[in-house]
Amino acid sequence: MKALKVDHIGIAVNDLEASTKFYTDALGLEAMGTEVVEEQKVRVAFLPCGDAEVELLESTAPDGPIAKYIEKKGEGIQHLAFRVENIEQAIADMQAKGYKMIDEKPRYGAGGAKIAFVHPKSTNGVLVELSER
Repeated sequence: MKALKVDHIGIAVNDLEASTKFYTDALGLEAMGTEVVEEQKVRVAFLPCGDAEVELLESTAPDGPIAKYIEKKGEGIQHLAFRVENIEQAIADMQAKGYKMIDEKPRYGAGGAKIAFVHPKSTNGVLVELSER
């Protein structure tokens, strides 16, 4: 497996609208609308920047993974996503090299992506997402 590029940087936020305002007003990025991903209990906004995107993530439920992340670590960068050509092969390659996967099978992500997370214990504390679009 070879990562094709940084796909996006996921940032956990308490208030999607207020956070989006910073990126649009201060940095001149353009928000591409919002999307709710029910199975992950999250509402997201994507803001393209060059070849990558900033993904703002707001929890839609107090027991959602983003709400739990913010409760534990506060708002901020939650994950780094890399684009891969074939997510199933990427997962198999990671496992063959001994890296622990949170997702052993791809799941649905925002923007119609197929995603899988590599456990931070395998990546020196960084939550890494593999993303196929």
